[in-house]
Amino acid sequence: MFSTEENCWFVRKVICWRAVASIAWAVLLLPPITAVFVILSRLSLLHPIQAISECLSLLMSASAIFTLILLCGVILLVGFLNLEYYTVIPTIACSKIALLGQLFHPCQLINFIVHIVMGITMAWCCAIAIGGRYDTLVYPCPQNDVDSSSQMCLNEYHLILLLAGAFFGFSHSVLGVIYNMNYVSFHSIQQYKYLRFKGSLPMVLKCSATQALYSVRNYIVLYFFLGYILKSWLYKTLNLQLNSSIHPLDSIAGLLDLSLLYHLWISASFIFFTWNTTLLLFRIFVTEFYNFPLQSSFTEDAHQCLPKVLTDKQPMILKFLALQDLALLSQHSPSRRREVFSLSQPGGHPHNWNAISKECLSLLVDLTQRLAAYHDAVATNGRSKSLSTESERKSSCETSASGTEDLLNSRPMFQMKTPASIFKRTVVGSPHSPLTSPFTPDLDSPFVSPALRRLTAPVEQCSPWFGTVQSPHIMRRGPKLWSTSTDSQVDSSPQSSPTLVRSPKQEPTKPSFMNQFLQNRKEQVKHFFAKRVLKMYLFNKLPEASNQALFADSQAHIWALEGLSYLVQASFSEDQFGVVQTTLPSILSCMLALQEAVDRHFKLPHASSKPIKSSNSMEESTHKTLRFALRATVKTAIYRITTTFGDHLNAIQMSAEHLKRLQQFLEYKE
Repeated sequence: MFSTEENCWFVRKVICWRAVASIAWAVLLLPPITAVFVILSRLSLLHPIQAISECLSLLMSASAIFTLILLCGVILLVGFLNLEYYTVIPTIACSKIALLGQLFHPCQLINFIVHIVMGITMAWCCAIAIGGRYDTLVYPCPQNDVDSSSQMCLNEYHLILLLAGAFFGFSHSVLGVIYNMNYVSFHSIQQYKYLRFKGSLPMVLKCSATQALYSVRNYIVLYFFLGYILKSWLYKTLNLQLNSSIHPLDSIAGLLDLSLLYHLWISASFIFFTWNTTLLLFRIFVTEFYNFPLQSSFTEDAHQCLPKVLTDKQPMILKFLALQDLALLSQHSPSRRREVFSLSQPGGHPHNWNAISKECLSLLVDLTQRLAAYHDAVATNGRSKSLSTESERKSSCETSASGTEDLLNSRPMFQMKTPASIFKRTVVGSPHSPLTSPFTPDLDSPFVSPALRRLTAPVEQCSPWFGTVQSPHIMRRGPKLWSTSTDSQVDSSPQSSPTLVRSPKQEPTKPSFMNQFLQNRKEQVKHFFAKRVLKMYLFNKLPEASNQALFADSQAHIWALEGLSYLVQASFSEDQFGVVQTTLPSILSCMLALQEAVDRHFKLPHASSKPIKSSNSMEESTHKTLRFALRATVKTAIYRITTTFGDHLNAIQMSAEHLKRLQQFLEYKE
């Protein structure tokens, strides 16, 4: 699975055995879960003692043992899929087309097929456990229904349960892609595995029952419209007959059978509960805390030490567990902190601290650069980028004005029509081009927006708007909606500049206004839904999804901030050799830069809005609020250092901007 042998040691020795342990516990829980399902499916309020005795006899039969073996095989396959598709960084689709790409990925198509097969298998086991009219797919036809008693009839009750299993498996797999159910999150509060499983079990039961209810509703609607096609194909292919004395189940009378609806719901709840329990156990075992050694006496084990593991890029579960170990040891383990601050022998170099601090600072710098690039991309998306300082703004205005005057003096005495392919909203001769539009509007169309005409209309030199005025809130008066581009300029500016005169050449004859109106209206109606609406729906970025994708891996940065800040705080009294003091300025500068970048991001639209909690409880929604946790962690980490060192930080050599922000933290004004 992984490229190098050293990266595989953790998967072979830790992750695989944890996955095996989770599967073993799921298999051990399968018999009591199956027994509860059998009792609930055969429950009878009128004859409770008889129903219980039938359940006990069924659980002791050979068919029950064979059914349990099949269910164990399904659990093993579910556990293998969890191990194969799990991730610690969720894959967030920022648009509808990206989500469709995830759904139709070849690996996901294989996952869909496997879940459909598992759903059919578990539905068959449910049919055997329920018994009665769901027992077999075919049965001998009644004597009064057909001429020959050797004919076999199709049992539609068994068929609808098998098809329901296929639908349940497919819907569960699709929901897994949409809700990132393969995402494994790390809990901030460490608990024993038993307590965590016990606390999550009611949530899993509620989620499974709710998911089963919605799945049965969708399946009933689908079977009502398409059930006849599948049923006809099956009995014609297998040369079967239909029992005319029974209402077909693809009708309203057949689907209003309360017993059928109950058995579909209880079977779906059983299927989803076993799969969700296996997933819950896998999440609990995989995210269990792992203690990495800080240094080793043997060279062959050096790649398993914490400073070396932190620098590894793959697998990501290894890096996340290493950062979690760093955050925990920096808070709760004085003996391991002393190993971090220790010097190498011989040589006297702080290799452990250098490796740990370098990797943590690299993570923080990478996130800061990512946030700055995202902010610049948003700031330059469709509008001019504001200049940083007043001097740059003044020099830019002077350069733009002089360039405009030179160009106006050297340009020809007639006005040139701006080609649509180079449509730009800019002042002529300006060194900055705020907007270069990728689309090419037809300025001659009577349906063009007045705003587009104002964008391309020339600016008079005597106008107060002449120069470098680029505010999006300032607009010039433009032509009317039904005026052409050339006529509107003459009508709207009667005192035009003598240098801007119309071209004397003969213009070609244009079609009549009514013909052009009808033609343009026809094209608009033709391409409106085909291009614009569908394209915007599929390709437009989802603001909340973009924010979540930007901070998808921020759990690692949170642990890096906590580890660094707690180690720096402990170094005030525990660092005997002063190894932390050499990197303290870079640590503070990096944290202050990250805090500034995060604050700038939260000023953007949709960044500070809380995401809506999903109704799917099995969805790990931790990644949706990571940006809020990161903002709090950055500020807490800086305050943790400033409250410990106090006025001693005034002697640190940093930039003036960072010193100013640091002073605000020292005065508790941030």
